[in-house]
Amino acid sequence: MRIGILGAGAMADALGTRWAAAGHELMVAGRTESKARRLAEKWGGRSGSFREVAEFGEVALIAVLYQGMAATLDGIGDALRGKAVIDCNNPVEVEHFTLVTRPGVSMAQHIAQVTGGHVVKAFNLCHADVWRMEPPVFDHRRLVVPHCGDDPSASELATRLITDIGCEPLRVGDLRHAHHLEAMAAVMISLLFGGMDSLAAFNLVAATG
Repeated sequence: MRIGILGAGAMADALGTRWAAAGHELMVAGRTESKARRLAEKWGGRSGSFREVAEFGEVALIAVLYQGMAATLDGIGDALRGKAVIDCNNPVEVEHFTLVTRPGVSMAQHIAQVTGGHVVKAFNLCHADVWRMEPPVFDHRRLVVPHCGDDPSASELATRLITDIGCEPLRVGDLRHAHHLEAMAAVMISLLFGGMDSLAAFNLVAATG
């Protein structure tokens, strides 16, 4: 699968490295071109502009800090219209650990409105270090990755990419539920800033026996 990685930070590095190892073809863009080039070399892929990378991918991952989202979306333009888009971002300020989006409107919905892409919210509840685990397993259980979106085909692609890094996908509804996943992330981010280990994660488990 061709994956466009829009962002060159820790999340892009962690997820892109796992997907490259699974055999996917990657192209990356970042606001710092040198970081994007280094990631491309690491993955055996290519780097380019945000628009070029968006056009390249069958599916795109947007992985940037919320402060840089407007500039990133401006660089993408309409190149994601009708495409599957995975949004792993969290619009959470780190003074009071609250969402910065309008009440009831998620970052994922905003990205969908601006790009015209079929957005799936996923991979937003863990530190990048968790996605570097091969595979992410906690107490002998695979990590469950909640995801939500409106388009069935985009959700199927997200399911495949979740499975490819050794996790268990869990569809939790349509894109309206992205707001709840972002609020869950605000709790996790506050715990991480409070000193919790970066490999900590919420995981869905069921009683056995």
